[in-house]
Amino acid sequence: MRRMIIDTDTASDDAVAIMMAVHSPHISVEALTVVAGNVTLEQASINARFTLQLCNKDIPVYLGCDRPWLQTASTAEWFHGDDGMGNMNYPAPQKAASKTHAVNALIERFQQAPGDIELVTLGPLTNIATALSMEPELAKWIKHCYVMGGAAATLGNVTPAAEYNFWCDPEAARKVLQSGVPLTLLGWELSCDDAALSDGEMEQISNLGSERAKVAIDCNRSAVVASRELQAQSGMALADPVAMAVAIDPSISIKQKTCFVDIETQSDMTRGMSVVDLNHVLGREHNATVCLEIDSAAWKALLRNCLHDA
Repeated sequence: MRRMIIDTDTASDDAVAIMMAVHSPHISVEALTVVAGNVTLEQASINARFTLQLCNKDIPVYLGCDRPWLQTASTAEWFHGDDGMGNMNYPAPQKAASKTHAVNALIERFQQAPGDIELVTLGPLTNIATALSMEPELAKWIKHCYVMGGAAATLGNVTPAAEYNFWCDPEAARKVLQSGVPLTLLGWELSCDDAALSDGEMEQISNLGSERAKVAIDCNRSAVVASRELQAQSGMALADPVAMAVAIDPSISIKQKTCFVDIETQSDMTRGMSVVDLNHVLGREHNATVCLEIDSAAWKALLRNCLHDA
């Protein structure tokens, strides 16, 4: 079993990614740490705990940072709905969140099992950067970190240059990139084009027979409308689940390159842009593996398998 912790600003696509991880037979999800981003910290916690309850999983949820390091908080209800779950009005989760702060939980859990636990981040990197600032040795304790963030092709989804997670807290993203944590970056653009779910594929998944499959599609319906109207997408682009698919099965990444990546923090126009030195023109030491292309059919097959009624 591979051990995993998920850091999430849980909204609709995060919820699907969590469903995938907890229903993967070779993955043991040991904790969810929650960060503000798509929605407020408290709403993200509610959504994370609802998702685990839907999946009948008893996994601790820790609340972390409620705002970016330096930037003004900017949530994305315009994309995910007021509740982050497509305004579906799902019932409140029964289990409460842990009282331990997520940053402390991250440090403690990785310290207790250095080199054994992988990390998947689905939101702004505020929790991770804060934990690294408090305990720099954390970079050595994380076995590997899969980061849903950035855009290697400079195809932004919140500005022309930047993906939301990095734009939301660029200083935190830069801290993580410079920390020495072994990283795989999975940009938003990987979920576009052939990787997006068509109307027919959405209907197929919704009819798989499990409640979580139906929720996976329903809670993302407002996101589909927003992505079609505002981002010219043809279907349901699920950035977090695509990133999770690669974390679950790295062979889904069929083209990647190890290179130097930095995050723009100074410019208003390109704030949060992931500057990916694919051609090594800067001569800087490589600090990340960047996924450039995925096997769209394989990612969709994995999604269906994880959502299918067992």
